[in-house]
Amino acid sequence: MTFTQLEIFALIAELKSFTATAEKLGISQSAVSHALKSLEQQWGINLISRTQSDIELTTTGQQLLTHVKELLSISDTLEKEVAAIHGLNEGTLRIGSFGASSSIYLLPEILESFRQRYPKIEIYIDEGEDKEVAQWLLERRIEVGFLIMPDERFDTFPLIEDRFVALIPSLYPLAQQLYIDPAQLENCPFIMTMAGSRYQVELILKNFNVKPDIKFYVSQILSIVSMVHNQLGVSIVSDMVITKELLSLYPNVVKRPFKPNLKRSIGLAVKNKKHMSPAVKAFIEVAQSVWSDH
Repeated sequence: MTFTQLEIFALIAELKSFTATAEKLGISQSAVSHALKSLEQQWGINLISRTQSDIELTTTGQQLLTHVKELLSISDTLEKEVAAIHGLNEGTLRIGSFGASSSIYLLPEILESFRQRYPKIEIYIDEGEDKEVAQWLLERRIEVGFLIMPDERFDTFPLIEDRFVALIPSLYPLAQQLYIDPAQLENCPFIMTMAGSRYQVELILKNFNVKPDIKFYVSQILSIVSMVHNQLGVSIVSDMVITKELLSLYPNVVKRPFKPNLKRSIGLAVKNKKHMSPAVKAFIEVAQSVWSDH
């Protein structure tokens, strides 16, 4: 068994294609097939189920893939540790980010500071819902991700505390209140976010037994604000992304906090802090340094 064989197996599982795996690794398709076949022979099991139209992992292959990714991650960490010892400060960093909260508000300032200190590290950012970021961490698709804390599955590092607020058209009677009870949204036309915090918003509604009249599902925060501005409904969003500058562009939108206050803590998470690469450690240190001043 070699790490090359493990890498090829992991890529086939991800890309579902021998051709795409060969192209990504810059080797021939026959070399990919040979490496996988050799690994299957060494282990005495079938890892891949091949059909004319598709490639799928066998049940055994699915069980072993998690451990294979774990080994590859540890190998990558070792290589980065050695590079750091030699003062190269090169390598890659894969980050998971959810919605406007981290992608627009938190991440740019962190990246600016990180890039100044470590200009040779290549950065890849995957964006999705907070649940997706957690799954990517478990699958080792990313090395570090922004998450809602706490999450006992990971080692976490706190960054900032945020809260959810209601966005209300200025002509709605609710806009005259200083605070909003979540139950008051029951009969309002509702705009549901499809961005990173969707799960948290759905959880709030469930916890307060609110069944809103959902009229729209929208993924972009600016689209949500614009729709509220045009009196199309109310929404629940992150407070920190609805800045005074943004609201000044949409005079028909009113932002109101909830009572009780609906807080959430956002931090960075890794699967195991003992296996963090130098780049991940540096990124977390920079992130905490940047946001400790806010």
